[in-house]
Amino acid sequence: MQQQDERKNEKSFKTFGKKIDNFVAELNEAAQKLEAEFEDKYRELKMSAERLKKEAEDKDRWKEVETSLKKAGEELKNAFNEAFRKKNK
Repeated sequence: MQQQDERKNEKSFKTFGKKIDNFVAELNEAAQKLEAEFEDKYRELKMSAERLKKEAEDKDRWKEVETSLKKAGEELKNAFNEAFRKKNK
């Protein structure tokens, strides 16, 4: 009887061990899927950050161009004003 109980317990432990092994395998598989998903999301975020950085740089560059054009326009206006003032005098 005691041997039968030991065999029963041993069988139960083996079954439990197999269930644990299956659970660990499923857990590893889920972890791999999540890791791949997070890597994809990270790449997407990195690309978005680079795109935003480029857009910000372009905006700064256009602000510089706009400022330079305004200065050039003011200088041209001043040059015309000076040219026409001299003619009138």
